[in-house]
Amino acid sequence: MGKDLLSWSSTESQTTPKRMNIFMRHLLVAEMGQDQTKQQVEKGLKLYQANQTDKALHVWTKVLEKTSDPGGKFRVLGCLITAHSEMGKYKEMLKYALAQIDTAREMEDPDYLTEGYLNLARSNEKLCDFQKTVSYCKTCLNMQGTTVSLQLNGQVCLSMGNAFLGVSVFQKALESYEKALRYAHNNDDKMLESRVCCSLGNFYIQLKDYEKALFFPCKAAELVNDYGKGWSLKYRAMSQYHMSVAYRKLDRLPDAMECCEESMKIALQHGDRPLQALCLLNFADIHRCRNDVDKALPRYESSMCIMTEIGNRLGQTQVYLGVGKCWLQQKELDKALDALQRAQELSEALGTKLCSLKVHCLSEGIYRSKERQEELREQVVKFLQCVEELELYCGMCGESIGEKNQQLQALPCSHIFHLQCLQNNGSRGCPKCRRSSMKPGFV
Repeated sequence: MGKDLLSWSSTESQTTPKRMNIFMRHLLVAEMGQDQTKQQVEKGLKLYQANQTDKALHVWTKVLEKTSDPGGKFRVLGCLITAHSEMGKYKEMLKYALAQIDTAREMEDPDYLTEGYLNLARSNEKLCDFQKTVSYCKTCLNMQGTTVSLQLNGQVCLSMGNAFLGVSVFQKALESYEKALRYAHNNDDKMLESRVCCSLGNFYIQLKDYEKALFFPCKAAELVNDYGKGWSLKYRAMSQYHMSVAYRKLDRLPDAMECCEESMKIALQHGDRPLQALCLLNFADIHRCRNDVDKALPRYESSMCIMTEIGNRLGQTQVYLGVGKCWLQQKELDKALDALQRAQELSEALGTKLCSLKVHCLSEGIYRSKERQEELREQVVKFLQCVEELELYCGMCGESIGEKNQQLQALPCSHIFHLQCLQNNGSRGCPKCRRSSMKPGFV
C-alpha cells in the first residue's frame, strides 16, 4: 500500500482519480477486515462470559487464523491468554503470550509492547519461573508508553510482588505490593485493589501474622461486595479462598471449611482448575489439622494431580509438605522423609527459600527422633543458612519472624518488625535503614 501511495503522489494529474479509487478500496477493505475481527472478538467474549469456553476458543482461534490486522490479532491473542490462564493451561498461555509480543514488536507501539511484556510476565509467574517474571516486569516499567500503558503499571507491580514472594524476597515483595496499591488508589481500580489484598493475605500467611493474613482478604471480599456486581465471580472465589487459609491458621476450622466450600463451588462452576487445586490443598490441610489423615491424604493426591497437570510447581511443593506432616502425625517417619525430600528438590529448583526452611525444620525433628546425628547436624546447618539468607528476624529484638503467630508491622521502607518492638521503640525511624546508612570510619 505504501508503494502504491508513493507512485500515486508522483504521477501525472490525468491518472490521479483512478489511483485514488484503488487506494480508497484498499482502505475500505482493511477497515471492513478490522470491523469483522472486532465483531468476532466480541462474539467470543460473550460466549466466554456465558461459560461457553470451548465455543469462545473456537471463534478466537478462527479469527487468529484469518485476520491480517495486527491490532485485531493482538486483541484476540489477549483473549486467548486470559482464557488459558483461567483454565490453568499455562504452557498454552505462554505460547500465545510469545505470539502477542511478536505482534507488538511488529507494530512498534509502546502501549502494545507494555501489555505484551506484562502477559509474558504473568505467564512465567504462573509457571513459577519467577526470575523471568521479574525481568519482564522491569522491562514493562521501563517502557516509555502513554497513559494507557501507565495504567498497567499497577498490574505489573502486582505480578512482580508475586514473583518476589515466590522466591521469598519479602521486602521487595512488600515494596511491589505497596506500589500496586498506590496505582490502584490513584486510578480508582477496585479490581486491582482486590487482587493486591489477596496477595497481601498470602504474604502475611507466610510471615505468620495471621490477623493481617485475614484482614486483607476480608478487605478484598468487601470490595467485591461493594463494587463487584459486574465482575467475574473469580474475585469472590479468590477472596474466600484466602480467608479460608487464614481461618485455618487461626484454628477457626469451621469458618475455614465454609469459605473454602464457597470458593470451590465457584471454581467448579467456572472450570477454574488452578483454584480447584488450591481449594483441594486447603481442604486437605483442614482435615490434617483435625488429625483426620484418612480424609487429608486423598485430597492432597487430588490437588497434586491438578497441580502437576497445570504446572504449578510451588503448589506441588506445598502438597508434599502437607503429606510429610500427615505421615509425621502417623509416626511414619520414612514416608515423611520421602515427601520432604521431594518438597526440597522442588524448592531448590524454584529458589523458594521459605519452603526449604520448613523442610529442614521438619527433617531436623525426624533425624533427632531417629538419633541420626550426622544427618541431624546437616539439617541444622542448612536451617540456619536459610534463616540467614531470608533475614527473617526482627531488626530490634533480634528474634525470628515467621516462627510463630505474631503481629508484625512494616515501615514505609518495607522493613518488617514485631509490632510490639516498634511500639517500644517510639518514633525513631527504621533501625535497619539507620544501620545501613552509617558510614564506617577510617582508622
